[in-house]
Amino acid sequence: MGLIHIELFATLDFVGQAPGGPDEDPVGFPFGGWQAPLLDEVTGAQIGAAYEGTDALLLGRRTYEIFAAYWPHQKGGEDGEIATLFNRVPKYVASRGRPDLSWAGSTHLGPDLAGAVREIRERHEHVKVVGSLNLVQTLLREKLFDRLDLWVHPIVLGVGKRVFDGGAVPTNLALLAPPVAGPKGTVHLRYGLADGIPATGDMSAPDRGVPSAG
Repeated sequence: MGLIHIELFATLDFVGQAPGGPDEDPVGFPFGGWQAPLLDEVTGAQIGAAYEGTDALLLGRRTYEIFAAYWPHQKGGEDGEIATLFNRVPKYVASRGRPDLSWAGSTHLGPDLAGAVREIRERHEHVKVVGSLNLVQTLLREKLFDRLDLWVHPIVLGVGKRVFDGGAVPTNLALLAPPVAGPKGTVHLRYGLADGIPATGDMSAPDRGVPSAG
């Protein structure tokens, strides 16, 4: 069975909307492109390394449209390696509508999204989910992911779609690697899905060494 890897870029208040540009998802959101001033060589290298081994992309409709309008036209340059990868691997699109699938290797997933994702896991080794916040909510709710790469940027926006925005359910995660900060303050966190749900406890219990009130 293959692995589903989610890659997300978020602010400190976990806004993940339109990090790459002002036209990505502009409705009611004035901060499109908030990630661009915070990119640095360390973060860029982390993102590039995260794509290693990718043999399929799983995307929401809006992210797919943005990618399809950009990556097929990139030849060489600093984005050449990623462009070659994205153009080569199969692309699976989650959409309730009928997206234009002119990007070579694209497939529209049917209404049973959870079932379709499970089939994709059987077909590929390393499936990458990039952005696609609406799709991510379904993957979080169904626990249909294996790894979560999260880049947290040192800004607070106070408005916008959140990374965990209605799809999250009680879930345990395991930190897979030490956090790494770039020179501009962006922190890369890599988690893996773990068994069970979060436990609770009592911080005032005697074995915690915390005195009780009274």
